[in-house]
Amino acid sequence: MALSHDPLWPRAGAWPAFESSADAVLLGVPTWRTSLSPTGAHATPAAVRDALQRYSTALMGPPITDLNEVLSIADAGDVADPDGDSGEADVIARVREIADGSDLIIALGGDNSLTYPVALGAEATGLITFDAHFDLRDGVSNGTPVRRLIEDVPAASELRTSRIDPTRIAQIGIADFANSAAYAQRAADWGIRVITLDELRRRGIDDVVAEALEVAGAGSGARIHLDIDVDVCDRSVAPGCPASIPGGLQAWELRALTRGVASDASVVSADLAEVDSTSDADDARTVRLAALCVMELLSGLSARR
Repeated sequence: MALSHDPLWPRAGAWPAFESSADAVLLGVPTWRTSLSPTGAHATPAAVRDALQRYSTALMGPPITDLNEVLSIADAGDVADPDGDSGEADVIARVREIADGSDLIIALGGDNSLTYPVALGAEATGLITFDAHFDLRDGVSNGTPVRRLIEDVPAASELRTSRIDPTRIAQIGIADFANSAAYAQRAADWGIRVITLDELRRRGIDDVVAEALEVAGAGSGARIHLDIDVDVCDRSVAPGCPASIPGGLQAWELRALTRGVASDASVVSADLAEVDSTSDADDARTVRLAALCVMELLSGLSARR
């Protein structure tokens, strides 16, 4: 369906191509080949870009703010074939190139395997995840990026420079009945700060965001990567996520968490993961939520100004 045109109601999306610098840069990273669940997540970056045009760039404030007037936003297109060793090396190189000319990289996935190369390319020293799952499995899949960021040794790519200290990782939204006791123990043994779904709701969003930023932002020159795995949400708002479960976060909670974390200047990159646009509800509610998370990331960035 064609969208209406109103010169007084500018739409989000359709931002210019990235050249050398911009405050925020979108990058499609359509990973999907190693997913533990069948997925069409490689189609999602294009779907999110389309959904962005359903939203405006205006914050109601106060003060009323047009993000297009306070931020320069660009789109770097997609990394072709980002799976496998060579694909990961391409993602790392592209993110590193963009990072030199931007304050915030927003990577559109793709399954959760994109977190590994995007965080490496951004040279992250800390990690915050919104996720129902630990992603600490062995091997290489969408269930392994956090473990790989902690313990993988330099291998195929010369661009691999460092690991992330597990004590600088905060995982928010970890859910009962969505993980094994073995991986929970692995997280505990490594010193990862785990904030379960129940704890988040007991303490409140502002308190949890403050602690997560303190954990991931420890040390001088901190660079935080934010992994937004949309399957942390309740299945009613995220049916297009293969692993979403009943009882997860509501859409407003994910949006508030995203804006809160993105408001911190130490956050240099973020990814949106685990949305399969090909299996979404007819009203595209999951993809539209992912697009709103892009807008919340931009809102957080604008708050730094």
